[in-house]
Amino acid sequence: MIDLDRPPLFRDVDTQGMLDRIVGMPSQMSEAWKLIQGLSLPREHADASNVVICGMGGSAIGGDLVRSLAERESRVPITVLRGYDLPAYVNHRSLVVMVSFSGSTEETLSACDQALKAGARVVAITTGGELAKRANASSFPLVQYSFSGQPREAIGYSTLLMLGVLGHLGYLADRTVEVESTIQTLEGMIATVGPDVPAELNPAKRLAQHLYGRLGLIYGGGLLSEVARRWKGQLNENAKHWSFFEQLPELNHNAVLGYQFPTDVAQRSIVVILSSTLSNPRIRVRERVTAELLARWGVMTDTVHARGDSPLEHVLSTTYVGDFVSYYLAMINDVDPSDTGTIEFLKARLERESYG
Repeated sequence: MIDLDRPPLFRDVDTQGMLDRIVGMPSQMSEAWKLIQGLSLPREHADASNVVICGMGGSAIGGDLVRSLAERESRVPITVLRGYDLPAYVNHRSLVVMVSFSGSTEETLSACDQALKAGARVVAITTGGELAKRANASSFPLVQYSFSGQPREAIGYSTLLMLGVLGHLGYLADRTVEVESTIQTLEGMIATVGPDVPAELNPAKRLAQHLYGRLGLIYGGGLLSEVARRWKGQLNENAKHWSFFEQLPELNHNAVLGYQFPTDVAQRSIVVILSSTLSNPRIRVRERVTAELLARWGVMTDTVHARGDSPLEHVLSTTYVGDFVSYYLAMINDVDPSDTGTIEFLKARLERESYG
């Protein structure tokens, strides 16, 4: 187990330098927002009857976060599709946003073909690959960026570019002021959750230590519902750690009855509750009562409070903490956070199945 208070040792495990990219998320956001300012999109893209965001894994999560921000103001429904096939309602009145970090995600490319066939208005967000080629061949808008790292590390790009596209088209308000304040908030957080802050003063390191050897369950409600999904994915991918997520208030209608058995699971679990003062007040009450119920069954809980004043700050500050927690847990688990060997095995097997 690596001593979290000796950051130079991280390099022995973190072979691709993920820590630098986590720390650099505020800079990534700034670059993404500058890129989006010069964007020009067709006028007809601004009057769609619905918006569908297509992506997988780290490419899709930016869409999830933006959708949670958009729920209170978008004049049309926004959904996120993780899969091959578009819903039947997609037609020439739909705006379909294709998000693929590599540009070669097979599910997203399948959805792209279907969107074009349906006559939908299409936009692509990618670093290149086949998706960029299709955008150029079919003359639909392409938002292309450069980033060296894993797709999940490009969360600043995937979120801000998506936010910018929908803002430029008028589905959402301009977020420039919120973006600037969020960047400042995240930069300030380095002094509390960054690698040089000792564990006794660093809530992200302490939470990683609590997660070690335990099943991680992430609870989020309202504005932070999709941040819980992000935490789950980061713990899985970076720390190679079993983790699941649930969303309030739905979990209060079923999951709370499952705390009793198996009895030994309670002692090996921890529930992390993500909390925002901008969520519905009843969700905040449910957070407290749910923690009481978990305590009755001997389940450890920890609460992570969102920082800042705006919805974007709350979403990305809790996301930022989760990224650090997953990284520190990877160090404790003594695994390379950038390793994707299991997924590469899966892709190779799927390719063999595809071609007999």
